[in-house]
Order: sequence, then structure tokens, then C-alpha cells
Amino acid sequence: MNTLEIKDLRKSFNGFTLDGLNLTLPNGCIMGLIGQNGAGKTTTIKLILDMLQRDSGSIKLFEKPDGTDLNSIKEDIGVVMDDVGITDCLNAKQVGRIMRYTFRNWNSEAYDRYLKKLSIPDNKEFKDFSKGMKMKLGIAIALSHDAKLLLLDEATSGLDPVARDDVIEMLIEFTRDENHSVLISSHIVSDLEKICDYIAFLHDGKLILCEEKDKLLADYCTIHCSNEQLNKLEPATIKHKKVTDYGAEAIVLRKAVPAGIQISPVSIEELFVQTVKGGI
Repeated sequence: MNTLEIKDLRKSFNGFTLDGLNLTLPNGCIMGLIGQNGAGKTTTIKLILDMLQRDSGSIKLFEKPDGTDLNSIKEDIGVVMDDVGITDCLNAKQVGRIMRYTFRNWNSEAYDRYLKKLSIPDNKEFKDFSKGMKMKLGIAIALSHDAKLLLLDEATSGLDPVARDDVIEMLIEFTRDENHSVLISSHIVSDLEKICDYIAFLHDGKLILCEEKDKLLADYCTIHCSNEQLNKLEPATIKHKKVTDYGAEAIVLRKAVPAGIQISPVSIEELFVQTVKGGI
């Protein structure tokens, strides 16, 4: 079963085109959208939420037909955008009272736990929150109405390392339920590497790579070798290389590395950077 299926999604505006996007998010999984500013991450999430009108393509949520009225499934979607959208004069306690009448499945006890876990003050007005504090409140709301899918756009942006770690733990716990899934975009690739089952690279509106994270990390590695050793590898297996007079460093397909060459793991961030640069 899939929580989200996107096929041939296209949207053009203001000199930008999201071009033929295809993504599938299985139940119980976390998918990370990685891309530079303007790559199409926010556009993708807004199209899923019907905040933008698509030019073509289809979007299916929870195995329901494309075009299903989002109002009928809004309870099942938790959303955190860059603009959390809380009225400036409200405090967290007042927000909880309002949400109790917004969502049928609102869980006040869970909300209070998340406020405490994320160190969100009860009585401070939203306008006085830092950016990170605003994002934390948005996350607490998204997790407190029994959603099945979380759509998080740069939700870890502005958070300090301790708060980011808390949020990562919450998302991992959330997806322990096989009916729960998360689509999250972030510039902090190390966060996504910790939690994601699938990684999707967006660049200039195009999906250039989408794969299981563990498979990516298993398929590629970094090698340190002599220039002569590097030259003996098939060029198609070399995804990025840096050659000096003292030797070579390269990202290669692990299966192509002969015995005797030193290998080390490659990070998702390294793969992303070299993908954007045209390596993979």
C-alpha cells in the first residue's frame, strides 16, 4: 500500500517548471526531498495540498482516486510549511483550544506532551517566537490530530541541534505505525540521512535520483587510490573524481572496486552534491 503516488506531475510558472515528477511513498516510510533553493520542493508539497493548480499529472493520497476533495481527508494530513500560519496574538495554549474545534481527532494530551518535549512556552504570543520556535509549534500541531501523512517543508530549519534531534526521534516514533508516512524536505541533509527510508534529489524542477537510502549507501563508496589504479576502472563506474599529483579520490560503484583499494562510506550529502554537479 502507498500513502502517496505522484505520476508525471508538471507545473510551470514564473520561469520555473516542475517537469514530469514521479514519486511513490509507501506506507510506514519517510521520504526526504533534497534540493537547492528553487529546486521544486515547496512547489511539490503545495501541489499535493492543492494550494497550486497542476498543469498535468496525477496525485493519489491514501489509495483514493486522483482529484479526491482534500476536505474529506484533511484529518489524515499533518502539514508544516515555512509559514506556520498562526495568528500573531495567540499563544500555544490558545492554539490548542482552537485546534480542538478544528480537528475531530485532536488529542490535547498529546499536544501538551509535545509542547513540553519541545520546550514551547504556554503563554508567549506567537509574534514573539523565534523562527525555530514557530516551526516547533507547527510540528506539535501536525503530530496531535492523528494524521496518517506528515508533509514537512524545511521543518527542521532554524532548530538548534538538540531540538532537531528531538524532532527526528518524534518522526521515527511516528512511523513505527505502518499506516503513518512522512514526506520531508530539508537543506540539512544529515538530518534526512538519519531518518529517511527513501531519498529523492530534485534539481531545477527535475527528479534526478530517487532510491532507497540504504541501497544508495550500499551501491556507492569513496575510494582513495593511485591515479594508475583509478585509470584501470571502467569510466562508467566512476561517479566523481578528484585527481592530484599525490593520488586520487573518487565516488564509485562499490561492486566495481577491485581488491586492494581502500574504500570508505559515502554520505547522502556527498552523493547529492556530486549529483547536482553532474557526477551521477
